Amino acid sequence: MNIVKSLFAAGLLALAPTVAVSHQALAQDAAPVAAAPAESAAAPAEATNAAAPAAEEKVAAPERMKPTLGIGMPMPGEYKIQEQFSPTGRQAVWIHNDLLLPIITVISLFVLGLMLYIMVRFRRAANPVPSKTAHNTLIEIIWTVVPVLILVAIAVPSISLIAEQYKPAPKDAVTVKITGYQWYWGYEFPDQGIPEFVSNILPPEKALENGEPNLLAVDNRLVLPVGRPIKLIITGADVIHSFAVPSLWFKLDAVPGRLNERAITIEKPGVYYGQCSELCGIKHGFMPIAIEARPEAEWEQWVRSQGGDPKGKGGAEATTAAAPAPAAPAKI
Repeated sequence: MNIVKSLFAAGLLALAPTVAVSHQALAQDAAPVAAAPAESAAAPAEATNAAAPAAEEKVAAPERMKPTLGIGMPMPGEYKIQEQFSPTGRQAVWIHNDLLLPIITVISLFVLGLMLYIMVRFRRAANPVPSKTAHNTLIEIIWTVVPVLILVAIAVPSISLIAEQYKPAPKDAVTVKITGYQWYWGYEFPDQGIPEFVSNILPPEKALENGEPNLLAVDNRLVLPVGRPIKLIITGADVIHSFAVPSLWFKLDAVPGRLNERAITIEKPGVYYGQCSELCGIKHGFMPIAIEARPEAEWEQWVRSQGGDPKGKGGAEATTAAAPAPAAPAKI
């Protein structure tokens, strides 16, 4: 009896691996059938995602704008302020040319004439006995009141210009983040979704080939729209730099760890050149700035060519609002 039981147990042990393998094979055969609906459901989504890039048309960037001689750049032998193409720039030039220069000229000529008169009229030969006059009330009132009036006449438009230069940008302004590096500039359009790109000086032969001024031409220009407020947020990555474009009446320091903000509006399409205006190291003189101002439609084309959205945050918010709300996760 014990022998029979032992033979029966041995037979069961011999058949057990075969049954297990058969059950595993059956499970493996059934798995693809169960997964098939999921794969078939995912297939249209994959096909849609694959076809999406093909449906989008690639937008070409506008042709690189040629600079205009005398606009946005210094000229040989130029001694005056560059022609201005921003509202604050035109106001500043008016203060300089029509207010300060006439006042300075009149004061200088008056002082010169007064000195010549005193040297002739009150010289020793003409006045052997010098005057002992100590005070003259009328003259003292005049030389106190007149300078005060002159300073007030200068202060009123000057304070107005300062307030206008630092007036906050409106909500619809195009935001550009500018970072100064040793020794190049980085530009970023956060609202349009354009990541930072760098702008380096062009070699002299390449600048000549492009018809651009040497030491001012760059490989990647900062492209901005004309007639639209622009908010520039400026900082430095290593040392203090200074972002300066004379023809747009703009100069602001780029300080590491600090965000400085200014708003500008460019009135005319063109290429406007500038340079770093803060001594920032051995290549300080090789850190130019080139702004390419384009009409709104051409700027939007450039934004699309960079993979950005010209509508900025507004377009993204509208898209998010229009999208269906995600389904709630299933409770386990």
